[in-house]
Amino acid sequence: MSDTRVHKGLVIDAPWISLILAGQKDWEMRSTATSHRGWFGLIWKGLGCVYGVARLADVGDSLSPEQMVKTFEHHRIPEEMIRSGAVAKWNKPWHLVDVIRLPTPVRYRHPNGAVTWVELSEAVSVAIEEQLALQNSAPMPTDHADQEALSFQSERRTIGESVLTSGNLTHKHIYLRNFFDRFPKDAIGGSNKQQAATREITISWRNGAQVVTDLDGTKKLFRARGWIGSFFQHYDAQAGDRVVVEELAPYRYSVRLEK
Repeated sequence: MSDTRVHKGLVIDAPWISLILAGQKDWEMRSTATSHRGWFGLIWKGLGCVYGVARLADVGDSLSPEQMVKTFEHHRIPEEMIRSGAVAKWNKPWHLVDVIRLPTPVRYRHPNGAVTWVELSEAVSVAIEEQLALQNSAPMPTDHADQEALSFQSERRTIGESVLTSGNLTHKHIYLRNFFDRFPKDAIGGSNKQQAATREITISWRNGAQVVTDLDGTKKLFRARGWIGSFFQHYDAQAGDRVVVEELAPYRYSVRLEK
């Protein structure tokens, strides 16, 4: 990647952004074209963070439903969604190349009214640049098997389990009260964002997806909750299922669901 800083971010919803970050999707389907070409940040909708960067190489012509069906390997939209008309207006492919996942997501402030492109502050641009430098300096595994081996070499311990209730599923949160004292005290804030903690934790949950958040010390919940609906949906969560929280390293955790 060149030394040019990333000053613009694109808001992308799940599951599409996770497919882009995993290298499984290189067309982002949009309803309109854009004049932008070059690097931009990949913003996970609802999570308040830039999760990676990519380069927009080109914007293609609008595709017919038949053309979209034939190019599934690029955009990953299932045929049934295409033929149902659910994505009819999102038929213009933005061609992405050189996708890079950041080692740690970078928080940004979402401006009022921004729906597609977001202008990133200088501080966020610098933080992204620093994350890219960290990634470039770190040794990378050569294949998926090596990645799996490295992930299991790290010390991890279960700090607690939370049994899901119908209220959790409805309101998209996870109770942490039974083991809340096992989180670092400086990552625990007050009841609102204005009383956020001085430190944040990173949560990993699926295919490397990460969330950066502090903890609400009043409600004893993860403060960032935009990802939890996707977590429940991915695992087909039901009342009575257990969410297991593991500590991977200081200020780094994973969550998984067990039936």
